Order: sequence, then structure tokens, then C-alpha cells
Amino acid sequence: MLMSQTCTDSNRWSCKVCTFFNPVSIYPKCEVCEEIDPQVNENEPISDTNGNQLRRTTSTSVVLDHYHKDELDASEKLFNDILSYCRTHRLSTLHEDMDDQEAVAAVNHDIPPEKLQSLVRQGNTTSFIFSIKNRIGGLARALQVFQENGINVVHIESRRSRRADSEYEIYVDLEADRNHLHESMQQLKRQVSCVRFDLNNISQLSENMEKLNDDVFINNGSSNDNGDFELPPPSPFLDKNGEPIKRKIEVEETPWFPHRIEDLDQCSNKVLLYGADLDADHPGFTDQVYRARRMYFHDVAIAYKHGDQIPRVDYTKEETETWGAVFRNLNKIYPTHACNEYLANWPLLREKCGFREDNIPQLEDISRFLRERTGFTLRPVAGYLSPRDFLYGLAFRVFHCTQYIRHSSNPAYTPEPDCCHELLGHVPLLADPNFAQFSHEIGLAAIGASEEDINRLATCYFFTIEFGLCRQSDGLRAYGAGLLSSCAELQHALSDKAKKLTFDPDVVCKTTCLITTYQDQYFVSASFVEAKEKMRDFALSIKRPFAVRYNPYNQSIEVVSNTQHVAQIISDLKGDMCIIFDALKKIENSIGNDK
Repeated sequence: MLMSQTCTDSNRWSCKVCTFFNPVSIYPKCEVCEEIDPQVNENEPISDTNGNQLRRTTSTSVVLDHYHKDELDASEKLFNDILSYCRTHRLSTLHEDMDDQEAVAAVNHDIPPEKLQSLVRQGNTTSFIFSIKNRIGGLARALQVFQENGINVVHIESRRSRRADSEYEIYVDLEADRNHLHESMQQLKRQVSCVRFDLNNISQLSENMEKLNDDVFINNGSSNDNGDFELPPPSPFLDKNGEPIKRKIEVEETPWFPHRIEDLDQCSNKVLLYGADLDADHPGFTDQVYRARRMYFHDVAIAYKHGDQIPRVDYTKEETETWGAVFRNLNKIYPTHACNEYLANWPLLREKCGFREDNIPQLEDISRFLRERTGFTLRPVAGYLSPRDFLYGLAFRVFHCTQYIRHSSNPAYTPEPDCCHELLGHVPLLADPNFAQFSHEIGLAAIGASEEDINRLATCYFFTIEFGLCRQSDGLRAYGAGLLSSCAELQHALSDKAKKLTFDPDVVCKTTCLITTYQDQYFVSASFVEAKEKMRDFALSIKRPFAVRYNPYNQSIEVVSNTQHVAQIISDLKGDMCIIFDALKKIENSIGNDK
């Protein structure tokens, strides 16, 4: 039976309802209004103008090519072989922790070009594009829709969306029957921002998109110089001459980050420098006894897992004397050089944690003290971590802390952080709520950040937490741990010889950090609160497709990427606001009663 047409193009038929010229391959259901030609029984076979039987398909299968029945029979075995091969790439391996690059790899696997070319030449694939938000697990969740409906995904590609900077367009080529495809489309629309059924080659998307509803688009196709519609190529993988199209697949990956505090076990042992090995210029390089001792501390840190008690160390007499020399000299100048917040916590540490000249405090005792004060805890580490891994710890209010001590030959110098630096420099201020929050927010800003942004954050950390100055009522004081653990540089930084600039994160992040000499300049904040507010503004410049917050109840990082997450935060804030209003009301009543 030959279908009725009002269109002069034998490859097109005109819809009786909307008059759209449809490809014959989708007859009798219009791809725009989805109405069926009333003159035709949908179950009746259809043929082209030469009497060749055509395959029916739904309006979504607009990339299917039509071809002759004898060609179908001849290629049946080859097609089945290829389809069987493609189905070995199981979607069951997908999970929501996958980043987009992993999800793409899980689907594409390594399909040989010749097999892919043969498959798409058969015209048995449906191609379309959908847009997703750039967030962890987004693509994996969308692809699981096909898994649940028994649909085989043959190929997948991605690129930045043309609709919104925060979205990616995902192109998929798949094989499925009509019912499963329709059901998957309905489910997919609940997962993604937009679905496009494409008539043209993926690399030549038309800007002429007719919007059917809020989330589904259909391309109207293209026309030649005579105004006639041109049929699309057999597949977006092939050009009009049937040759494979070469494309570069680009997927921007969000760097891995720990979601739960126990995930720090995966990154806390990635020591970049020192640890079990010492460089030739290290003061203890030729001291075999010292090197054996360092190996002991290395093994203790590597064996530690979240939830363990930090092992207590029996420090040697030589180690205690080295600590005592550093402690004694710094303790003399703290009253005139350390900030008020540091000095306020110093007596508490001496009382609660055994900070004395003749005793090296134990990390477990300090960790318990900090937990009660600010929620921070300590975790033993074997040496230098990467900036990313160290900052990730701060996001969970975990400070990676060494247990070993510098070599006794020169107590005034160490090429690396040691327990003198950590305990005398960092710990007193980690017991201050404002400073602890400042450190915590720098860590949160690092979650999911690019390597470039991590370096910017690490530089800001270096010139604040390590070498920062603050202005107080009696003049400039130090709050940076690198200064508060070095007598010589602490005195230098507060002298007239040192160059001092106002703290500005946009300037600081471009400044060179010096390790073996004094800094060329130091940055001054009015207070920790001011520094924190400036860093909050700076963190907004970090490019990532989601926001994060720390949940202290289950010690996890929550990704805030949709309205449901935001609604939960608002609900939590409402509870806090009720507490604030109730407290203010009671304070007001108390003041009134006193009068």
C-alpha cells in the first residue's frame, strides 16, 4: 500500500493535522503533533513509492534510516553479531558515585570503529540529546534509566551545553523497541533538563529548534537551495557519504573528594615529601638512629584509620630536649608577639594537655581537648600531603598533624612541619571558634575545586593560617603557625624590616610562597572574622557545578545541587531562627524586669 501524500517529495508525507512534512520512515505518526494519519491503519504494512516495505517507528526514532527488506535479511546475522557485542557493555556497572568520565567509559568501552560503522549503517539505532546539570553522579543516574528499561546504549558523547553554562549535552545512540523507548523518555525527562530528538548530524545542530513543551525539543531539519527538505544522514556517526565522522570527546571531570570523614583514610597516606625518606640536605639524613625513628613514626601514621585512638609515643630524652629548647625560646616572646586569641588558649593547653618544657604533649589528649572546644580533631600524618588532601581534612574539621620532631643538631630550624610546628603553632588557635571556622571554610572551598583553584586556596592558606598577621588594640600580632613556631621569623615579621600589606585574597593568591627563607611580604587582617568574610567572597570565584556544606551530625560533606537540598537547608535555618527569636525575646523580657 502506498501512503497518501500531498508533498511532492517522495521521501516526505504531510500531516493532516499540523501539515508538517515528515520523513516516510516514521509514517503514519507525525513527529511534531504525534497524530496518526486517519486514513491509514497503524498496524498495516507501509511501503515507499517503489513498493518496498518500510519499518515503522515512533516519533522519537527520527534518525532511523529506511532501507529495503532484502537488505535487512542479508544483514540480519551481521547485525545480531554486532548487537550481541554491544550488549556486553553492561549498564549495571553504573553507580551514582561515578563521575561523568567514568560513566562515559563504562558505556563506550572499546567498540571497534568498523563494528560501530556497520551497526549504524543498518539504521537500527535511535539518537537523541539530553542536557544534565554538571554534578557528580548526574550522568550515571540518567543512564540507569536505560538499564531499567532494558535498552542497549551503543555509544555516548558529551559537550558543554548551548543552553546553559552549568549544563552538559549528552548524545546517545541506542537500540530499543517502541514501548521501552517511550517509557524511558518519560522517566528521563524527570532526570534531565532537556531532551532533543535530533534529525541532523550531531556536529551540525540546527539553531532552528521548535519547542514542544518545557523539556522536549525536536529539530525541524534543514533545506537545500530549492527549499526542499533534505533527509538526515543514516547516523550522526557517519557523514552523507557514509564515512565515519571524527570527533574529540571532552568530559570535564570533577576531582574526587571525600564524602564521609572515614574517606580521609584514602588520602591521608599520600605523602609527597619526606615521610619515610629524607632528602640529602635534611639535617638528619646521615643519622641512622634518627632515620629509624622517623620510620617508626611513618608506620604509626600509615596504620592509623578513622575511629582509632592516636597511639601514644614514648619520646626519647633527646627528642624531649629538642622540644624543650624550642618551647623555652618561643614562650619568652609570645606575650609580646602572639595574638590575643592564642594567648587566651595557652594556659588551657598547659593545664589540660601537658604543654610544658619537659613534656611533649600526646596527640590523643590534644584531639579530645579540641573536639570539646571547636569540633576539630587531630589525625597523625607521615609527612607532607598535597594541598588538596590537606585542605580536604580541614573541610571535616580534621587537622593532619605530625608526631615526629626535628633533628636535634639545629632546634631552631626544620625543612618540614614537625610536632613543634604543629603543636606550638597551630593547636592553640584551632581551639578558638572563629579561627577554627576560618580554617574549616577554606577546607570546604577546596571540595571539588580544580587544580588551579586548589593552588589559589593553598596560597591564601599559606599567607594566613601559616604566616598571617592581625591588627589588635596594642599593635600588630602574629596568628600564623609558621611564625608562632619560629623565634627568628616571628621577630622579623613584626619588625619594621618586613613589608606588610592589607590582606586581599585576590592579591594573595598570586603571591609566591617561600619555604627556606623569610617571606618577601606579610599580609595583615583586622581580625579573624574579617579574614573569614573576605575568604567567603573569594570562595565564590571557585568554579564548580555545585555548592557544599558540612553536616556535623554524621560528619559528611553534602552536595547542594538541587532545590530539594536548598529546601532542607532553609528548613534547618528556620529552626535556628526560631531559637534566635526566642532568645532575643527572653533577653528583652529580662532587661524589662531588671528595670
